[in-house]
Amino acid sequence: MRLFTALRPPADVVAAVALSLGESLGEPGPGLRWSAPEDWHVTLAYYGEADPDERTAELVPALAGRPAVDVRLTGPGTFPGVLWLGVAGDGLARLAEAAGADQEERPYQAHLTLARYPRERRGAAEPWTRRLAGFSSRKWTAGEVVLMASAGTVGPRYRELRTFPLGAAGT
Repeated sequence: MRLFTALRPPADVVAAVALSLGESLGEPGPGLRWSAPEDWHVTLAYYGEADPDERTAELVPALAGRPAVDVRLTGPGTFPGVLWLGVAGDGLARLAEAAGADQEERPYQAHLTLARYPRERRGAAEPWTRRLAGFSSRKWTAGEVVLMASAGTVGPRYRELRTFPLGAAGT
């Protein structure tokens, strides 16, 4: 099972992003495929193929006593083939490190994936980066980390397996 940990934005933040995308959520443009709003999340660490029980056993002590994190979504960016919104928050990088992001090959970049497109279509996301340039969500307190699994091709793309509560923000 492919596993990762994530923060899930609250429903009103998801709705604000969807509103900013407008009616285009159905038709993003040539080559772009929107990620479903119910799948939107902020990945903390990706583990690849892993056993959920073993990963849980590692995460329980790693996340115990960690404070909640106040975060907000910020302007857009791209990776090759990915359109995303940035995520800002004091303590977010430390939380990701505790979850295991420091074991990944590339530096941690907090983001929420909005759409995917073929890597060779470099300009496909450009209209959206312009449209979302001034976007900023309200700040919210992420009070739990979610262990998630990538699901199959039928049904939701991701499945929540376990949640790990965080302490009060700033503690």
